Amino acid sequence: MKADPRQTHVALEFKHPTSFITCRFDPKGRFVFGSAHDRSVIRWELPTGAKTTLAAHDSWVGDLAFSRDGETLVTAGYDDTLMWWPVAAEAPQPARKVTAHEGWIRALAVSPDGELLASAGNDRVVKLWRMADGSFVRALEGHESHVYSLLFHPSGQSLLSGELKGTIHQWDAATGKRERSFDAKKLYTNTYAVDLGGAWSLALSPDGKHLTASGLHKTTNPLGWEHEPLILKFDWESAKLLSTHGLAKNERGLFPRARFHPDGFLIGGSNAAGFGAGAHLFFWNAEELPFHSFKMRETFFEFDLHPDGLQVAIAHQAMDPRAGSKEGMIRIVRMSAKL
Repeated sequence: MKADPRQTHVALEFKHPTSFITCRFDPKGRFVFGSAHDRSVIRWELPTGAKTTLAAHDSWVGDLAFSRDGETLVTAGYDDTLMWWPVAAEAPQPARKVTAHEGWIRALAVSPDGELLASAGNDRVVKLWRMADGSFVRALEGHESHVYSLLFHPSGQSLLSGELKGTIHQWDAATGKRERSFDAKKLYTNTYAVDLGGAWSLALSPDGKHLTASGLHKTTNPLGWEHEPLILKFDWESAKLLSTHGLAKNERGLFPRARFHPDGFLIGGSNAAGFGAGAHLFFWNAEELPFHSFKMRETFFEFDLHPDGLQVAIAHQAMDPRAGSKEGMIRIVRMSAKL
């Protein structure tokens, strides 16, 4: 059974009084979690929509990650704290709190064997922790700017980290030694003395041959979203840039996230320039040709793929910012299945 994005449709919508930052399905596909601008993390049960609030951070939560068995959630706060939570508890309370970084924690990743948790953020340091007890393992230092994204290689031997200024480092997870770097500086721009862009997300193709990094290329108006969205594709073995994905010449916006579907096609989220201009999910085939797009009115910065490969959760910003609304939404869209 394969997913067919051409039949994508809205399946569920979960609203909240404030906008959302990120969202994740739990590994067992029972819940969708979203971090909101009111500093809370919201859990919705699928498909009933039963809502539970997790509130403990003193700032926004920038990323979410799960243990391999799907029973533990880790939240990464802009308050420099990591928290461990029971995923399915009726009234979840943090089981563990770790002061992990200086400043914002932007990204998390769990190793394929479930043993290690990686975290990174504005202090430019990548840190490894034991997932089971939150104990510190080692720090990986060498980034020149804020670290936006993390990705473990499926082998578990390497960890990738992408920064604001467009450098992606590959680290040996066992020793912390930096093995090599990918040049993604096309994703960085400095306009009117404003640093913009960076490797917002990283993804490895199912066959392990290609690494993608997504973000924006350049900007003419840093405050008005007048950016050129871009996805870079690298050859994994050589680390050479092979190609780029963009939009039509006159389209502006940002690719905040891109990821490969297990069936081999690439999904990218793009926000158009300007409030109320909407957003899209784009789908590219192996030949890098867009074969479908799904338009939405609301902007977003993050999406996640359900373990069934058919559902996509999207963390939306304010539904109508021009009217002063601060309400956000987690939207679940569903692709059809084909033999």
